[in-house]
Amino acid sequence: MTQLIQDLNWRYAVKKFDNTKKVSDADLLIIQEALRLTPTAYGFQALKYLIIENPEIRQKLLPKSSNQQQVVDASHLLVLCAYNVIAENHIENHIQRTAQTRNIPATNLTGFQDHLIATFSKWSIEKTKEWTAKQCYISLGMLMQTCAQLRIDATPMEGFDPIGYDEILNLTDQNLHAVLVCPIGYRHEEDGYGLLAKVRKSIPELFEKI
Repeated sequence: MTQLIQDLNWRYAVKKFDNTKKVSDADLLIIQEALRLTPTAYGFQALKYLIIENPEIRQKLLPKSSNQQQVVDASHLLVLCAYNVIAENHIENHIQRTAQTRNIPATNLTGFQDHLIATFSKWSIEKTKEWTAKQCYISLGMLMQTCAQLRIDATPMEGFDPIGYDEILNLTDQNLHAVLVCPIGYRHEEDGYGLLAKVRKSIPELFEKI
């Protein structure tokens, strides 16, 4: 069995975290770098990750999270946020960053820039938010796999009030909206869910070669 499959078999959605254990700064930096390197459409990274340690903020978020205790007991609470609007200055910044990183003139990317402007200018806010939210789901997969490799538990959540999160974290004023929540930390020894066998379809049920 490869290490990857061992990691995936090890992880599960923790229901009870050990609130005495904290993710180290070194491991947290690895998680941040993995998320920074996560692929996104056009390489645009139209998202932002909030790493919430502040216990007072997390207590405020608890009732907006269906009172799921993981939000306050985990070592850190990650909130994956996506852009509401993609403006021309966002595109210009992306073009400049690309030119500087690859050491090429920005004028070489004029066609790409024009394409992005023409594409995003036609989109409604609803379509933009739907598109940027999808980038968060790509990141979530990378987050869970990275945590599993580090033997850090991660519990992805959709069961929260996004509007409530937006208000408490002042996201709308930052051109953001909350898409996903993921507490990370270490499972409590009393969390019996870790002893349960994974329920998954078989490979023949899930895959078909054509």
